Amino acid sequence: MIARLSGVVGELGEDFAIIDVGGVGYLVFCSARTLSRMPGVGDSVRVEIDTHVREDHIHLYGFIDVTERAWFRLLTTVQGVGARVGLAILSVLSADELVQAVAAQDKSVVARANGVGPKLAGRIVTELRDKVDGVVLGNVGLGKPEISANTDAEEAISALVNLGYSRGDAFNVIAKAGKQLGQKAPLEALIRFGLTEMSQ
Repeated sequence: MIARLSGVVGELGEDFAIIDVGGVGYLVFCSARTLSRMPGVGDSVRVEIDTHVREDHIHLYGFIDVTERAWFRLLTTVQGVGARVGLAILSVLSADELVQAVAAQDKSVVARANGVGPKLAGRIVTELRDKVDGVVLGNVGLGKPEISANTDAEEAISALVNLGYSRGDAFNVIAKAGKQLGQKAPLEALIRFGLTEMSQ
């Protein structure tokens, strides 16, 4: 199994790169985000690889770092998300944006990717919420475990969504409220804080 390629960029395409390693050119499918961060043709590059072996083909999927590869592997565990859809999602969302969308259960953000409708986006954020642990979510400071365990926080998010704010924005502002007011802040205080923040 190929896990990493270190070589020279031989060619860059719309959704692929050819990486020359020791006289062999490897065709590697990549997200637009990875391709945008690759050096130019002829320059040295190191690409993290996820190898898919099927009966009729072997495909290499390349990522600029291990975090993006980990997200690709997570995404492709969801029913209906194949490699192409996984790359499409990673083309429009960074790892931090994915963490935020999953923590906030904001399917509209995920649905921005080509090939992802509302139903699939909903399945992605629902299934991945159980698979992404608090350590990963904690890295971007969203405090997901506290939010999910706090019914007042959930109700405050719901209230802001009902007032027309996006779920992602509501989640972020209530997570901020939890940090500033404390996790045991009452519902009214959370909503008041949220409305004040949103109006700025």
